[in-house]
Amino acid sequence: MAEERLDWANLDAIWISHFHLDHLGGLAPFLFGTKWAPQTQQRCKPLRVFGPAGIKTLLQAFDQANNYRLLHQPFAIEVIEIESGSGFEILPGLNAVTFATPHTRESLAIRLTDNEGQSLVYTSDTGPSEGLAVFAKDADVLLLECSFRRHKPIQNHLEFEEAMAIARQANARKVVLTHLYPEWDGIDLVAAAQALWSGDTIAAADGLVLEI
Repeated sequence: MAEERLDWANLDAIWISHFHLDHLGGLAPFLFGTKWAPQTQQRCKPLRVFGPAGIKTLLQAFDQANNYRLLHQPFAIEVIEIESGSGFEILPGLNAVTFATPHTRESLAIRLTDNEGQSLVYTSDTGPSEGLAVFAKDADVLLLECSFRRHKPIQNHLEFEEAMAIARQANARKVVLTHLYPEWDGIDLVAAAQALWSGDTIAAADGLVLEI
């Protein structure tokens, strides 16, 4: 976030979709940083961490590894556990609802909708799911995992044609394909997507900024 010149010291909320390290591993170092960084010592507003049931236990385990006291900050830390299907306000004027994905026991997709009706759906990691396309229906932006190009070795991720099937069924205004494994290196993902659906497709990349 610092490299992208984002105001990390005043981050309002964090969403944790599931407990694999590529989705969770940065949380403890981030909280360790906010605990000691000079930029956060005068902060008063709370930071809210949302995640599936079990996120509190995981944070406690990090703390117990070396008495880091990650939840004892200059400002309040609120850790809020979310169940599948739950609706909640993640930020003022920004409502969220979740959907269980076939990836891990706790993994959740999230749909964010603002007061003007603009919406973003993040699938998190997922295997094929007809319900997920319904959950993402008509989203302004669908952030969709597309781990494998073809012949995937496991069922709890998506390969390209499965991801494109969800994109077509959801009819999102814009689809951003993410969680791209190295087999995608050197492949024109956008051109490949255009052969399977007519919508707007973007390949996710570090530093990508989208205005909804």
